[in-house]
Amino acid sequence: MVHSIAGQLSGGKLTDQRPFRAPHHSATMAAMVGGGVKAKPGEVSMAHKGVLFLDEFPEFSPQVLDSLRQPLETSNCIIARANHRVNYPADIQLIAAMNPCRCGMAGEPGHTCARGHRCKADYQARISGPLLDRIDLRIDVPAVTAMDLIQPKPSEPSANVAKRVLHAREMQIERYRALGHPEITLNARCPTSEIEQVAKMDQEGSALLNEAAQKMLFSARAYHRVLKVARTLADLDHSAIIKRIHLAEAITYRIAGERLMEGA
Repeated sequence: MVHSIAGQLSGGKLTDQRPFRAPHHSATMAAMVGGGVKAKPGEVSMAHKGVLFLDEFPEFSPQVLDSLRQPLETSNCIIARANHRVNYPADIQLIAAMNPCRCGMAGEPGHTCARGHRCKADYQARISGPLLDRIDLRIDVPAVTAMDLIQPKPSEPSANVAKRVLHAREMQIERYRALGHPEITLNARCPTSEIEQVAKMDQEGSALLNEAAQKMLFSARAYHRVLKVARTLADLDHSAIIKRIHLAEAITYRIAGERLMEGA
């Protein structure tokens, strides 16, 4: 329906494929969240129930990036104009990729940025704290060496990973259906009023989360998002209770982003 409104369906054909949208970093705010005289949906709504991939994340305009905060929080994109107001769905999975600095080589052995630490700090500062707070998994990926390409290490087949993910999703669907919320299918969409009920922790895990929240000054949003990630990690591990190891991994994903922004 969203693609039909945007005039993206060739010959009126329907599709059963989840969307994958990857706009260029020169995209305007209207292109990203929607707008125009007829208020067409933007990329964030075109990716509804699919993936919105933003490569070269800091190269997007800061205003365009911050316009994603509401859709990421509410899964809706509201476009208000003088004579009308439109609400487009925007239930997306945001995936973003970025270099550590503008020259792309910060932290690489044997390389020093011409501008020093400021090159990295200024580049990463283009992503606001409130937007970063809405990103649950932040992973630092080291550069691939020539030896990695010549002698690749054995890895788990993607099909095996897909089976684990599918089983975890089925668990989540059943969980929320039993709680009387059939509209919720993922832990990420669990309201904060319900997350405490579904995210039961063991004593060691609870102590770790409390200590981390105090030392790292988690916001309320960060606290609940850590719980959701830990609940998903427990589901992947077929565990009814969230254990210390699940919370430790969930916290690691969040503080990795904080170290990134600090330039550590």
